[in-house]
Amino acid sequence: MDTNKIREAVRLFLEGIGEDPQREGLLETPDRVARMCEEIYGGLGNDAAEHLSKQFTVGNNEMVLEKDITFYSTCEHHLLPFYGKAHIAYIPDGRVVGLSKLARTVEVYARRPQIQEQLTVQIADALDKFISPRGVMVMIEAEHMCMTMRGVKKPGSKTVTFAARGCFAEDHEKQKMFMEMLKA
Repeated sequence: MDTNKIREAVRLFLEGIGEDPQREGLLETPDRVARMCEEIYGGLGNDAAEHLSKQFTVGNNEMVLEKDITFYSTCEHHLLPFYGKAHIAYIPDGRVVGLSKLARTVEVYARRPQIQEQLTVQIADALDKFISPRGVMVMIEAEHMCMTMRGVKKPGSKTVTFAARGCFAEDHEKQKMFMEMLKA
């Protein structure tokens, strides 16, 4: 990440909106924004394989569900935040990953400019590829600031996306079970 370019871009942006980048309250803003970018776009340099490679053998292949994984991301169209909850289920095929690895996988993809539809698919595809389960289901519910604070201005509206792989794509009973478990 080129923090010098970020700092210069922030100075130009401030000038562009009619602000004085030399004003006391804004003097450190370019540095703050550069540091923030390192944090909120840190997923650009990360790979989900790093987190999903640590696996454990199991004798049972029942559904694993981790729900309400809070995430924050940035809309690639307006560079405004979208945030919400990710719910991930998979049916192991003899191997599982630590539960924190599911949350870390969400972070890898959420911490980059993104659209929710793509985020959902990336998480499902990473789990499918790296742990080779019998099936994967990912559901994301998010509020988009590009819809709530500008444009149509509809605070509280949520976008819900799904991605299903393997047996979840084929078996509607498993999808139903996933949805029932989310309500529990």
